[in-house]
This record gives sequence, structure tokens and C-alpha cells, in this order.
Amino acid sequence: MSVKSNVLKTLEERRGSYFSGEQLAEELQVSRAAVWKAVRQLEKEGYGILASPNRGYCLAEETDLLSEEGIRMHLPPECREINVHVMQETASTNTVAKQAAAQGAQDGSLFVAERQTAGRGRRGRSFFCVPGGAISMSLLIRPELAAEDAVFLTTAACVAVHRAIRAATGIVTDIKWVNDLYYQGKKVCGILTEAVTNCETGIVDCVILGIGINFNIAPEQFPEELRDVAGALYDGIRRVPATRNRLIAEAVSQLTRVMADLGERAFLEEYREHSMLIGKHILVLSQRDPEEAVAVGISGNGGLVIELPDGSRRVLNTGEVSVREQGSEKAEYKKKVEKT
Repeated sequence: MSVKSNVLKTLEERRGSYFSGEQLAEELQVSRAAVWKAVRQLEKEGYGILASPNRGYCLAEETDLLSEEGIRMHLPPECREINVHVMQETASTNTVAKQAAAQGAQDGSLFVAERQTAGRGRRGRSFFCVPGGAISMSLLIRPELAAEDAVFLTTAACVAVHRAIRAATGIVTDIKWVNDLYYQGKKVCGILTEAVTNCETGIVDCVILGIGINFNIAPEQFPEELRDVAGALYDGIRRVPATRNRLIAEAVSQLTRVMADLGERAFLEEYREHSMLIGKHILVLSQRDPEEAVAVGISGNGGLVIELPDGSRRVLNTGEVSVREQGSEKAEYKKKVEKT
């Protein structure tokens, strides 16, 4: 590791504590001039370094920049050896992860970006990202699953991220089938699962779990057309009780655990418990003609069990639904579709 990385690692691990240049130089076995140069580099990159003639250097509590050092310090022992790649900007972390997978990247490789310029959600939608306030991450896993068993990976990932948010921040989110997390009635997280399958064996070669989380974003930072539906875990306050690095590490930890127990499917009970759809009147959104239904449960494969007006039931394994809050929603949806 470079001197700069080692200085950052030390300051991150003991955030809020002061270290003199002499202490850092002795601990890292480098010169005081090298420490000073490293601190200046960190300041140029945007890190809030508090400096006092009598006390030394300290990483400011409100500093929340993404870094490999900041993520690694929160990873559990079983995840410490994974490859962590932090980028300032990329088109899509999922694209980078897929390219790395094709080149033989190891299981558990993590790709994180401060800014995504072409982040994608389901059905090719773009994913809005606020640099400094959002998390854009992709985890490459090699689960050795049959293709037919991979359909509930997104369900498992939703539960893992739900757990991570609760562990890191204390916030309890709601799950909207199939891949979104909501807080206070607004979407704060979307998950995009992309699998690469070996056509000869029928075994999933690798899976890319793309996760976008709105972490600390003021309402006015969202485009006007998204303000009624998009939210964040925190609404732009200066100091929050967790960092994005901590939440990313917790997400990796929880994803690793839930994937290890994938065959047991114990996560489904938690998915059902925190579902925001079960018992609700919904619209099943097809290309032209949305169907009215009631969401009545989650199947053993993570599908949404719906009941139609005639009393019949079926399971949705793919698709999109919307909570039906008023009678005009179906007509409004039809008008929107006809315009496209």
C-alpha cells in the first residue's frame, strides 16, 4: 500500500482521534515529510482532515468519501480477502463487473463508483445517482447454481440489503416485489441481478448483483419528476450515524451470508414479513393492459402470488406491479402507455 493509503487507513480506523505527524511516521515507518505529503494529497481529494499544531491530524467525522480502506475496515474476517475496486466515475458498475468476470475475476469481487453516468435499473431504465450522496455498487458472485434455481437471487439480495441497512443505520425498509426497497413511502434502493449461464452445462457461471442506494440526498437534489417517488435514507443532513463505506461493507457481509444459505431459502420469511404489497390491491403492469389484482403472498421461488377479481390465483415470476391507490390509476397508466 502507498503512504497515502496507509495514512487514510489509520485515520479511518480511528476516526475522530488525533495523530501527530511523528506518531504516524513512526507507526507507518516512513518520514514525517511523507506523512505531510500524504495528508495534503488526501485534502486535495476532498477528505476533511482536521489539523492542530499541538494534536496532529484527524479525519473529520462528517467526511464520507468512498475508499477501499474505508470499506475494508468494516468487512468481517471472512470477506477481508475479496478484491475491492473503487472508481471515481464509470458508466456502470455492472458493466465493469461483467468485464472483470469475463477475465476471470474472483468470487466476491466488489466494484464501487462515486459517480455512475449510465447506471441501469430493470427494463433498461436509467438509475439516478447523486455523487457523494448515493451508493453504486456491484458484487460478482459465482454461486454454482442451476439456471432454474437462479430466479430467486434477487429476492435473496433484497433481504440481504434490507438487513444491511438496518444493521448499519437502524432504518427498517419495506420490500416492494421484486427488487426495490422503500422508506417512508419512497424508493431508496434498486437491485439489478444479471446472470451469465454456461449453455452447455446449464449452470450459472456468475451473477452480478448491482445495487443502487440513495443514502444522503436532500429532496431538492432529485429531478422534479422523481421527487414524489424517490427518497433517501437521510435527507441531506450534514452528519449521519453511519458512512457509505460502512453500509457497503455491511451489504457485502449480508450478501455473502444469504448466498451461503441460498438453498435453505430461510430469507423468504423475512421477505414476506417486510413486503409492502401483501394484502394490497395492485395493478399488474403489462405492455398494454394492466390487470387489477390483490397481492396475497410470496411463493417458494420468490414469485408474487396474486388473486384476480374472479377469485383465481397465479404466480408472477417476472414483471412489474404498482399499488392501486385510486380508481383512476388504471386509466392514467393506459394513457401513458398509448403515448409511448
